[in-house]
Amino acid sequence: MNLIIVESPTKAKTISHFLGKDFKVVASYGHVRDLPKSRLGIKIENNFLPEYIIPTKAKKRVNELKKTSKKAEKIILATDEDREGEAIAWHLANILKTKNSSEKAENQIKTERIVFHEITKPAIEKAIKEPRQINMDLVYAQQARRVLDRLVGYKLSPFLWRKILRGLSAGRVQSPALRLIVERERERESFKQEKYYTLVAVLEKILKGKNKETLEANLSKINGKSLPKPGIKNKEEAERIKKELENNKAAVKEIAEEKENKSPLPPFTTSTLQQTAWRLFHFPAKKTMMIAQGLYEGKNLGKGPVGLITYMRTDSFNLAASALDAAKIFIQKNLGEKYTLPKPRIFKNRSRLAQEAHEAIRPTDPFLVPESIEKYLAKEELLLYSLIWSRFLATQMPQAIIKKTSVIFEASGKKDIYELKSNFYKLEFDGFLKIYPYAYPSEVGKNFPQIKKGEELIIKKTDVLEHLTQPPPRFNDASLIKTLENFGIGRPSTYAPIISVLQERGYILRDENKAFFPSEIGILVSDFLVQHFDTIIDYQFTSQLEEKLDEIAQGKIAWEKIIKDFYEPFEENIKKKDQEISKEKLAPITTTKEKCPLCGNFLVLKLGRYGKFYACSSWPKCSYTKSQENNLSLPCPLCQKGKVVIKRSKKGKTFYACSAWPECKFISSYPPTGKNCPECGKYLVETKTKIKCSDRNCHYETLKEKIS
Repeated sequence: MNLIIVESPTKAKTISHFLGKDFKVVASYGHVRDLPKSRLGIKIENNFLPEYIIPTKAKKRVNELKKTSKKAEKIILATDEDREGEAIAWHLANILKTKNSSEKAENQIKTERIVFHEITKPAIEKAIKEPRQINMDLVYAQQARRVLDRLVGYKLSPFLWRKILRGLSAGRVQSPALRLIVERERERESFKQEKYYTLVAVLEKILKGKNKETLEANLSKINGKSLPKPGIKNKEEAERIKKELENNKAAVKEIAEEKENKSPLPPFTTSTLQQTAWRLFHFPAKKTMMIAQGLYEGKNLGKGPVGLITYMRTDSFNLAASALDAAKIFIQKNLGEKYTLPKPRIFKNRSRLAQEAHEAIRPTDPFLVPESIEKYLAKEELLLYSLIWSRFLATQMPQAIIKKTSVIFEASGKKDIYELKSNFYKLEFDGFLKIYPYAYPSEVGKNFPQIKKGEELIIKKTDVLEHLTQPPPRFNDASLIKTLENFGIGRPSTYAPIISVLQERGYILRDENKAFFPSEIGILVSDFLVQHFDTIIDYQFTSQLEEKLDEIAQGKIAWEKIIKDFYEPFEENIKKKDQEISKEKLAPITTTKEKCPLCGNFLVLKLGRYGKFYACSSWPKCSYTKSQENNLSLPCPLCQKGKVVIKRSKKGKTFYACSAWPECKFISSYPPTGKNCPECGKYLVETKTKIKCSDRNCHYETLKEKIS
């Protein structure tokens, strides 16, 4: 019997379907060894040697694997092809006393390591025919990451407990990500909004009879000079121009045509899949990876399970020659020669450290058209599979050709000459857009009117549009992952966990648009790390450390050296800061004049995990606490008796409620303004830039400055 060990039971089931009776496929259910939770688990004095143990939750499974392995002629380790998978294979080899362990030869079981990019019958059969040894460089890279993260977590987190608040934690990769979110929030808070104005003119062409044709054009130049960005700052100036333009004549000064070739995007990597799934479907990164994992490990299509996509943790644009051949055949057969490229389109990896041996994320078989397997997939699985399938095929299709026609109109005022511009787009050849509609240009479709150079049109109407400059947007899943990747922070396997950990710690929250903002405690922790442990939270340092880990994986540098170079100054700084920093300055406790309703002692204002709160000064004898409430001095819009107060949820999110709660059930994510909607009479609330109606069925909203 040949024993194949993979991580998950789903993966095991799919692979079993492809193999004969000589093979038994079992799952390890993830990691079988790890560092202990109860202590550091690293022998610092012994060159940072990790002390691996079998976690309690894995012991039963490990015993089953040991028992099964004794009946095997050969053990085949078929864990994932990345560093994490290689490390799991190595730990299994040591536990099961295979040839890759340090056991004596007479106790060893013959073992092989196989890898594959997709879980299909040809891929598994090929992998079994081409086994290799465990790549210790990959194992050392994973081990170095684990040791680094443990040293930071187990040394820095207790320091935060002593100096700020028990229960806090810091992470080597998560903390720079938190800093990004905090700094963006500060940019938004310091941003000063300014009004600006743009002008849109409606031009009318008189046709034969009573027929009329209209088109819109934007004011672009005055006396040959482009408008200042983002627009005209003075409203009076905008209104003056409006008066000069309305009912004036505008002559066609110039008509320019050009063709734009729109190229398909590269195939998906982990980060671009997560970004695109967020933009199109609002899937959080963690959800995208869970769905992709299921598609990779296999879905039952009626005749047994089959893996639908290649491995989903990758930073490579590489595509297998067999996949490119299959794509060409599919396109020729289903779309025709005009959609077929003469030779494959190859994409160059952006990262010099991208794993060339790995593949981009693609469907395992382009002939598995989404519509043909729709009944076997859940709705969200179908959405993600369709996206991956169409993106891959689009890479091997021609560019789309868009015809752009720009028309410049000229109108003369009393002393100024105005230029107005209008662009028209026509899709002349859809190319890859035929199969990848997600990239379809929104501007295409406006028909070009029948006008010629020198022709005069009447400006029937001119609108002055008022705008407010916008602060930099908060990070969402897509923009945060893109920024992390640009900085070189994290790797394909870490983007989703970074976000999840920050949320679980309560350091970041989501707003009404699902974008991230820092909690009060998140800001405090980030500021503390920036001030006292700037190396840990430095973007460039974090990126350089990631590159060192990549160099370990390539066998260029010893993992112990990287740990030593990091740890010695880090440990020295902790000792130094322990002497310098006092908890009283970082998290002061303020005594208030308010008395405890239970025992009569004064209440104190303290910092908790979810922000500031009131507690009895005689704690722990008296356990009375209450959340900090800030009164807005507004009557409750629901009961008119209580006042609107600011509250904070257990997860640290701010909301607004009635002081008479729970008798009055008023609650709102936005602060009420104290005024009522002019359209429906319900109360108005205030967002960062607008005043809008609290009733979701009423669409009334206006810029803040317009409310009286």
